[in-house]
Amino acid sequence: MSSARVDYIAPWWTYWLHQFPHVNLRFQPLDHTFNPQDENYQQSLIFLGCVAAAGLGVNLLCLAIYLSCLCCCRKDEEEEESKKSNSCCVTWAAVAAGLICCVAVGVGFYGNSETNDGVYQLTYSLYNANHTLAGVDSLVTGTVGGMQGGLNEHLSRLGEIFAARGDFVQRLQFMQQMSENIMKQLLGLPDWEKAKVDLAAIADQTAYVEYYRWLTYLLILILDLVICLAACLGLAKQSRWLLTTMMVCGVLTLILSWASLGADVATAVGTSDFCVAPDKFLMNQTKDVISSDIVHYYLYCSQTLPNPFQQSLTVFQRSLTTMQIQIQGLLQFAVPLFPTAEVNLLSIQHLLNNSEASLHQLTALLDCRGLNKDYLDALIGVCYDGVEGLLYLCLFSLLAACAFSVMLCAIPRAWRQIANRDRDYDDIDDGDPFNPQSRRMMSHRSEQGNMHSFCSYSSSMGSQTSLHPPTQAVTNAPLNQSALFGGNPRYENVPLIGRGSPPPSLYSQPYRNRYSPTMRATYLSMTEDQIRHYGEDFRA
Repeated sequence: MSSARVDYIAPWWTYWLHQFPHVNLRFQPLDHTFNPQDENYQQSLIFLGCVAAAGLGVNLLCLAIYLSCLCCCRKDEEEEESKKSNSCCVTWAAVAAGLICCVAVGVGFYGNSETNDGVYQLTYSLYNANHTLAGVDSLVTGTVGGMQGGLNEHLSRLGEIFAARGDFVQRLQFMQQMSENIMKQLLGLPDWEKAKVDLAAIADQTAYVEYYRWLTYLLILILDLVICLAACLGLAKQSRWLLTTMMVCGVLTLILSWASLGADVATAVGTSDFCVAPDKFLMNQTKDVISSDIVHYYLYCSQTLPNPFQQSLTVFQRSLTTMQIQIQGLLQFAVPLFPTAEVNLLSIQHLLNNSEASLHQLTALLDCRGLNKDYLDALIGVCYDGVEGLLYLCLFSLLAACAFSVMLCAIPRAWRQIANRDRDYDDIDDGDPFNPQSRRMMSHRSEQGNMHSFCSYSSSMGSQTSLHPPTQAVTNAPLNQSALFGGNPRYENVPLIGRGSPPPSLYSQPYRNRYSPTMRATYLSMTEDQIRHYGEDFRA
């Protein structure tokens, strides 16, 4: 039946979502027909949420394996050799996570806005349809009440006044039959209250849920953006506590992203099942309370379809015209004979005029064009904007999950590099210049960059190792060596040329920045035995 629709065509994405497998929790395949009251159909939507939960479990398992390998398979030597490449990987991973998160937030804002627009159009159409049906009920109730109350009362009084004239009494009886006929036709109209569907209440509840859904997604989007920016700030500032906090928040946001993905997919699939065949569902819901011809008339509103209320409205119109003719005759012929009857006749005429105005309003409200327009607007809002927005929200959840997965992989490496750097700096800062461990750390840091020059220098100075140290003391020392080294004469007269001067790494930029000119002059003026006394590591 839905294939005959010309004014509404379901979008392609609803057909694509409609083809998703519908399986209950017992893994039994089900029909794709939209039936929210069926327990098995509800389980099929829950099953889609469980699939998203399984995806979350796999994601967390992969992250746990990665972090375990990162912690257990640590190789210090390889880390020192690949320190620069690891820093580059962390930087690019942070950039990728930031870009993906920004794209995800942008997609999420668009999807949230589209979904909100679709739901707003749905609620607006429901309010309009409820206003139309309430207007029909109000007109029918008012007209029937006027006929049963005011008209019968006036006819009873006129019957007492015209008791002596049989022809006038017959006219009153004929008018009584016409009023009963009108009430019969009005009461034959469909009673929408029997359907037990309050469109205004549905619209209110939908708007209430949509407001909190929109607000929740807005907060999620802002939270994702703040966590991503804070993680980038932690990497830039190299703050371990900030990175640790953002890692915990990233895990929670990852769980939230997968949960929202499951909810969005289930909602999109269920809505698409309705959008593919909405007419069939509505006719099944109203078949027990409203005639199928009436529902078909409002759903399709074709010019070829007959108006199911045309006969009732025609009888209503003819009955009113007949009664008005009778009242005009009584006002013309009966009032000169019975002046007291004029008030009641004028009251009846006023009542009939109001009923005729109600008839015109009722004819306009019962026309299919108003309700059909509201129906089509609701379908377009839900099936086009609403489902499209849900698809964008699903894409947002996937992108957010990818972004935070990359971020959770990059943060531990960055945290460990920061910890290693702080430990090395602490070892250097707390060490004494004459401490072998401190000198070994400084020499190890400069070993990579100065290996070539050190090897060249050692080769060129190899011939000098056979030279005997001069017996004369160095006279250009800025400090008294006897006072510096306790007056021991065996450390005073041995020049540095005997074992070679300190390697070029001693003159590198880190060492020049670390020691003052006076200390450097002191070190350079030390004899070979003095250097040997303070350890072989000083020369290295």
